[in-house]
Amino acid sequence: MPTIQKTDAEWRDVLHSKNAEPGAFEITRHAATERPFTGRYEQVWTTGRYQCICCDAPLFESAHKFDAGCGWPSFDRALPNAIQENVDRSHGMVRVETVCAQCGAHLGHVFPDGPRDTTGLRYCINSASIALDPES
Repeated sequence: MPTIQKTDAEWRDVLHSKNAEPGAFEITRHAATERPFTGRYEQVWTTGRYQCICCDAPLFESAHKFDAGCGWPSFDRALPNAIQENVDRSHGMVRVETVCAQCGAHLGHVFPDGPRDTTGLRYCINSASIALDPES
């Protein structure tokens, strides 16, 4: 159970105050997915830490971001205890959904097809679910 809980109206206000991408509410609170190659962080390689757009919890380090060619920001690992994984049986598939451990925001999915020379994992994340803090 997430430690941070808000109403839909409160989450909408939070996202609006952060100038979140269009669709961020549907993505983070209702597990929608942004179209590939459209998110603001898909081809950003700035050094820093990616955090949850909803609650600012640290999620990923830029050093672990890689170009998977899939159209979404991809990371080979998350920060310890930052992500909760859930079985996702939607759309006739069985996948592993990733959500923020602090607020339950839908982030994306994790797949076992990442770089073999590191973790072998690919955290495929919606840009609208994250914010880059270049100061971290």
